[in-house]
Amino acid sequence: MHRIILVEDDLKLRELTSQFLRNNNLEVLELGDGSDLLQKVSSYSPDLVILDIMLPGKDGLQLCRELRQTFQTPILFMTAKGDNFDQVVGLELGADDYIVKPVEPRLLLARIHAILRRLAVPAEVIDKPQKNPNTLQFDDLHIEKLSRKVKLGKEHIELTSHEFDMLWLLASHASEVIDRDTLYTKIIGREYDGVDRSADVRISRLRKKLKDNAKAPFRIKTIWGKGFFFVADAWKL
Repeated sequence: MHRIILVEDDLKLRELTSQFLRNNNLEVLELGDGSDLLQKVSSYSPDLVILDIMLPGKDGLQLCRELRQTFQTPILFMTAKGDNFDQVVGLELGADDYIVKPVEPRLLLARIHAILRRLAVPAEVIDKPQKNPNTLQFDDLHIEKLSRKVKLGKEHIELTSHEFDMLWLLASHASEVIDRDTLYTKIIGREYDGVDRSADVRISRLRKKLKDNAKAPFRIKTIWGKGFFFVADAWKL
């Protein structure tokens, strides 16, 4: 049974959400604030943290930032604001997805299952011929699928689960354009609606971590109107 930590200060909403998730075969640990969230994540080892943005004390954004310093546990934000600013900032800090309040229970469950499926089954990609199908090497970039480790030169690159899956998908199709529909379906777990900027935020984070040029990317390029392009010969430091 998958384990979830739900951090929500609204008692009624927290209890109703937790009961719904338990009725759908999920184990839930409820927290009213994030004061001991890091300790609970360490001891409870959840498969997912559902984190409200507006919390007493440390807010969800600050808690996400602190979690990402130590843990790669998937994070799903719940936000009542519904504006792009919070959603983008949350994704930039390392959240895996977000959902806007008031939350429709079935939609929340679908988002949870999308994240859990992605973690249980690696994205289905067609690997380029390699000596080891679970390893990709492009000059100084080394990607290990099974251990989910990435090295650029001598530096170990820390990626969230979403970021790693996106990098693996792009690198497995090096020198090909991966369209947004494919990225959203395989990595984010839902269809691209023509407005959602989640993929762009994650690509931006990947570029930053992989020493790409944010203003003029040369390693992971955006092909406007089509998708994203992993440049195979751009990884020599």
